Amino acid sequence: MNQVRPAVNNNNSFLSLDEAFEFFYNGVSEFGPFWDHVLGYWKESLENPHKVLFMKYEDLKNEPKIQLKKLAEFMGYGFSIEEETQGVIEDIISLCSFEHLKNLDVNKNGLWSNCVESKVFFRKGEVSDSKNYLTPLMVERLDRLMDEKLLGSGLVFQ
Repeated sequence: MNQVRPAVNNNNSFLSLDEAFEFFYNGVSEFGPFWDHVLGYWKESLENPHKVLFMKYEDLKNEPKIQLKKLAEFMGYGFSIEEETQGVIEDIISLCSFEHLKNLDVNKNGLWSNCVESKVFFRKGEVSDSKNYLTPLMVERLDRLMDEKLLGSGLVFQ
């Protein structure tokens, strides 16, 4: 049974980071426990790699060209030698970069689902940046939970 996370706390104010962290940690969110979703897609990508491509943000940041080529192949539209030599891959990487997307007017001034400013989805785009917002205890708890939930799956995050 999925539990829905309230948008506000009992005081009718928005959730604090501590409150939101506890909901996430306990698997309470609009769409159910995060780990169930991640592991479901991970397992499906292993069982049906022609139907599900599992990509990690860390990999996209570390090796964007390799990951883009992998995505294009998965979709059945691999790049030709000519496209590669003409810089098409680099152009796509530039257009899809965090900085470019963050600076689009729709993402600076638009609304998501008619109620949340789109810009809240863009912080720095750095791997592990959440550790700059969470307390050391939160990071330790989350790391321990991640180890527990991913144990034996073969899925590893930085």
